[in-house]
Amino acid sequence: MGTAFVVGRNLVPSPAAGTMAVRNAAAGGRVGLSMAAEPIGRTYSEAVTSLGDLCQSKADWRRTLLERRRAVPETTRSADSSALCAGVLGWMGDHGVRTVCAYVPVGDEPGSPQLLEDLRTAGYRVLLPIVVRRSPLDWAEYTGPDSLAPAGYGLLEPVGDRLGPEGVGQADAVLVPALAVDRRGVRLGRGAGFYDRSLPMAAPEAALIGIVRDEEFVDELPGEDHDVRMRAVLTPHGGVTSLPV
Repeated sequence: MGTAFVVGRNLVPSPAAGTMAVRNAAAGGRVGLSMAAEPIGRTYSEAVTSLGDLCQSKADWRRTLLERRRAVPETTRSADSSALCAGVLGWMGDHGVRTVCAYVPVGDEPGSPQLLEDLRTAGYRVLLPIVVRRSPLDWAEYTGPDSLAPAGYGLLEPVGDRLGPEGVGQADAVLVPALAVDRRGVRLGRGAGFYDRSLPMAAPEAALIGIVRDEEFVDELPGEDHDVRMRAVLTPHGGVTSLPV
């Protein structure tokens, strides 16, 4: 609100690129991220892919990325979904997350509904977004496949009690769909602005994790100073990678 095209990889471990670790808040036991000696995942001095020669404007980026996603074989999608699930579950288990905002993938978005079930059965409280016209996203708890119903834009949304737009502030981690994320934490969405309006309401210490394919973790995207930056990126083969935000 998901290819096997490798444009160019440059996996350069660099502990100095920026690290984040989980800390417990003094009140309420909230778990979040702060800069510390231990990274939350792998760190890189450069992102894994550069498409800058092909893409200049946000429209160029969106068109190119969507075309590449449509060409991904189903076997690759399935393998990537399984890898994303394993990566995020492993990271969350190591970082004391209790409540997570996630999403139901649409079309070729990375991820799968199975991730929601795996999170729920592992004991995490899972919140899902509800689109409310041009307003910030509303949120409600996911309690199983039967708690989802068809909605606008081809989405599946939770039918439980709504928490309001401020519900995102209850999450220790927010899994954010994206078309691409760059090494500075800039996220490129589809252009509707739902997450742009909602992420400012996330808890200051929450882990904002953009989810993309390996080739969609790029060197640099067009961005604005007011953009809410991702603190980490999750890719199928890279797992959770902290960003120097």
